[in-house]
Amino acid sequence: MAEDLLQPPKNGKTLEEVGYEYFNDLASRSFFQRFGSGNHSRIFVMHDLVHDLATLIGAEFYFRTEKLGNETKIGNKTCHLAFNKLSDPVTDNFEIFDRARYLRTFWTIDYRPTPFNNEKALCIVLSNLKCLRVLSFQRFSNLDTLPDSIGELIHLRYLDLSSTTIKTLPESVCNLHNLQTFKLYYCDQLTKLPNGMQKLVSLRYLDIRLTLKLEDMPREMSKLNHLQHLSYFLVGKHKEKGIKELGTLSNLHGSLSISKLENVTDNFEASQAKIMEKKYLEKLSFKWSDNAKDQFTNSQSDMDILDKLQPAKNLKKVSICGYRGTRFPEWVGDPSYHNLTELYLSDCHNCCILPPLGQLRSLKKLRISRMSMLETIASEYGDSFSGIIFPSLERGDSFSGIIFPSLERLQFDNMPCWEVWHHPHDSNAYFPVLKFLKISGCPLLRGDLPSHLPALETIQIEQCDQLAFSLPWALAIRRLEIRRNNKVMLRELPLSLEEIEIQGRDTTKSFFEIIAITLPISLKIVKFEDCSSSFPGDCLPASLLSLSIINCKNIDFLKQKQHHESLQWLYIDSSCDSLTIFPLETFPNLGSLDIHKCENLECISASKILQNLNDIFITNCPKLVSFARDGLPAPNLRKLFVFSCVNLKSSPCHANTLLPKLEYLSI
Repeated sequence: MAEDLLQPPKNGKTLEEVGYEYFNDLASRSFFQRFGSGNHSRIFVMHDLVHDLATLIGAEFYFRTEKLGNETKIGNKTCHLAFNKLSDPVTDNFEIFDRARYLRTFWTIDYRPTPFNNEKALCIVLSNLKCLRVLSFQRFSNLDTLPDSIGELIHLRYLDLSSTTIKTLPESVCNLHNLQTFKLYYCDQLTKLPNGMQKLVSLRYLDIRLTLKLEDMPREMSKLNHLQHLSYFLVGKHKEKGIKELGTLSNLHGSLSISKLENVTDNFEASQAKIMEKKYLEKLSFKWSDNAKDQFTNSQSDMDILDKLQPAKNLKKVSICGYRGTRFPEWVGDPSYHNLTELYLSDCHNCCILPPLGQLRSLKKLRISRMSMLETIASEYGDSFSGIIFPSLERGDSFSGIIFPSLERLQFDNMPCWEVWHHPHDSNAYFPVLKFLKISGCPLLRGDLPSHLPALETIQIEQCDQLAFSLPWALAIRRLEIRRNNKVMLRELPLSLEEIEIQGRDTTKSFFEIIAITLPISLKIVKFEDCSSSFPGDCLPASLLSLSIINCKNIDFLKQKQHHESLQWLYIDSSCDSLTIFPLETFPNLGSLDIHKCENLECISASKILQNLNDIFITNCPKLVSFARDGLPAPNLRKLFVFSCVNLKSSPCHANTLLPKLEYLSI
């Protein structure tokens, strides 16, 4: 059966289809069957027997070792070799390759780089192992080049050079006519692929994700008509490297990112890519370069080009970045895209109107970023004068459905001109399942947020200086984050709130006022920055587990001498100038204490045994002189770090008896 897999497929079937048939046949005849039902279902008891039998029969063909070197005991029948690292230093020759000349697999597993000459080791491997089918040099550090002898591995099916520093590939790679998988993921120094890549007629999988310095594609990629996975395509200016080369690649699966779309000359050339016919693609990304010239003069051309790049209807994810048109083509937001779950629009600087997106019934994630011309997002299910995020209907029509029925995450980033966000009158007709809302870098946005978001769990508002809002009605809200906003004033806190992070004088002050009146019973994490008000320390909720205070010079939350029983993690940075003695006994269940730049702190005291204290970090406290006179009774303390406390006179007294579990000490 295995030998049949090496033969050309019959009856018009692909290799993948033949493989699925064999796998299903083997699974149906194996001992790996479950019996029972529900929670009592177990693997059949013969599993261990089959495993032992496979190990007994296959042991002489498969070898795995932690460290590969001359001393490795490997047999001459071994076909498959896996290892974690190579021995150091590399000798002139690996004797093991004399014993294993018929290796089919040379495979790295969680490879740990070692400081030796990779190129020398590579040459040794390639010169000895001529029968290889699978070769992996993944994560080989300092692997800059491949020797020309790579082209002699004519049986190779799988080549993985991911996460290496390789800069060039020899043209001899194109002699690997049987190569089916070529992985170059995160080769961030690679600038060029071999010109003769079209000779790899068996290639099915080419992964060049995060190969960011790649300048263009090889010519005539259209000849790789067996290609099923192409993660990345850069449109070149030359016709043999243009977007039409995608036209014959009708069997592409998974995700495809198309970059440098500014090199597409017109909509006819775009139509030759035949994106609509690629029905197996699930994720598509369209990207124009940031430095593309003629941002405005090419606006209509880009609109026509993007229109001709319309994808098939079963697409799940779409990203459009750097688009220069003034509006989007009709297919963006077309409700017939029933499977679309994620949509990202960014750096579309000429667009002043958003497409109608509210009827995408499966859309779960929507992110709109850096749309510098957008001023208004409209209401009333469509107004022609403004950016429209809701369905655009003709006058006199009505829309009775729910807008964004599946949307869970909504995010707006860096929208410098956005001023107004209108909301539909019927608050129950939109965002019924929205869980996450983030608005960041929108300095002109004013008004209020949507008032009715019943499923909302997280709100993040950052750098929106004009936005003054009340919290939406949301029974499920768990996290609230407000950073660098001058006008946001909190009027209430939901009882369900578990985590709050706020930055800014006025917002923090309003939080202090509210927390003194209505205390959230579920609040567990509090972090605030840049506040000049006094903190009502006696109002800390009993549920609080973590407290962070950053750049709040006037805060003194210890003046009430109240015990904070629940607090487990405390972080103070550039705050609490009035604090001179820190009483650890105030926090009987504290597990971690971090104090940084507390200018007047003189002493850390402890009058009670601190059973839960594990870590103490104290840095840049210039007046710190001592710890508790009687020592620091923390029997479970493991880490104690004290840095840049220039007046410290001694470490904690009786450390050998009071700190029996101390593992790390640095002063």
